[in-house]
Amino acid sequence: MTTLTQRLDTVDRQIVIDDTATLIDNEVANKSGLSGMAIKGGYKVVKKLKPNMIEEAIDNLLDDFSQALDPLYQDYVADDGATTFEAYLADHDKQAANDLLGITDRRAEKTDHKVLKKTYGRLRGQAEKHVREALPGVGRLIDRHAPKE
Repeated sequence: MTTLTQRLDTVDRQIVIDDTATLIDNEVANKSGLSGMAIKGGYKVVKKLKPNMIEEAIDNLLDDFSQALDPLYQDYVADDGATTFEAYLADHDKQAANDLLGITDRRAEKTDHKVLKKTYGRLRGQAEKHVREALPGVGRLIDRHAPKE
């Protein structure tokens, strides 16, 4: 069976990166409350520190993220009753969020960017909630670029 990473490799990578960056921009813009202010502030710091850092991070993490989601993607493809990956992720959001956050946690531990590491550490406590909220968009993105055949 073709992996999610292999499926995404058939698409122009820059389009996937751009779509993912747009998804992240929209998710951040829609945050509200105190945690939303913290996320927006941290995101602004990251973008000011290095304007293309988000796109570079997506490019660097895309294969790891697609590999992390692949077991769920394979289950979705094999499930004749599952119509969209977006809906499938909604039913498995805790697992998907933890799989994705495990990657960023390991990366954050290893980074030499002190500001980035500090910002990630400040925001990590709420990360699972926010990743789970973003999963419908992730599912739609995958449905668009790696639809069930």
